[in-house]
Amino acid sequence: MQDKITFQFVSEPSDVNFGGKVHGGSVMKWIDQTAYACASSWSEGYCVTVYVGGIRFFKPIHIGSLVKIQARVMYTGTSSIHIAVDVFSRKMTAPKFEKTTHCVIVFVAVDEAGNPKPTRQWVPDTERERHLEQYAIKLMQLRKDIESEMEPYLKDYLG
Repeated sequence: MQDKITFQFVSEPSDVNFGGKVHGGSVMKWIDQTAYACASSWSEGYCVTVYVGGIRFFKPIHIGSLVKIQARVMYTGTSSIHIAVDVFSRKMTAPKFEKTTHCVIVFVAVDEAGNPKPTRQWVPDTERERHLEQYAIKLMQLRKDIESEMEPYLKDYLG
């Protein structure tokens, strides 16, 4: 029942985009996989992605770089698990990782029938964790504001 997880691997030529760097879609896949592992470990069960937001690409990742993805629980609701994800990379010969990407993903723990199920509540222990929790709460409010702004544009599509 971990509240954080780290993946590390080497970016491969199959991850390349037309500019010769790692494709943003590959990074997004890695983020989702790492965050899923974190959420599922926390909930001790299957989780589904319900929101990915605020993804910010700071720097490109070069092919052949060592990639490190850190996912950590930042807030839990009744069945939701909010995960902060940071992506770092470095050339194999470089001494330090540089942050390349950040985002927040929200998962919902579900039972065998696909219905939301309660998850264990996360309680922050450190000042940094308390800041992460406050960040998650602020983002929840911003998402509500964005959804209400989008509603008139989506109702034609959502039936």
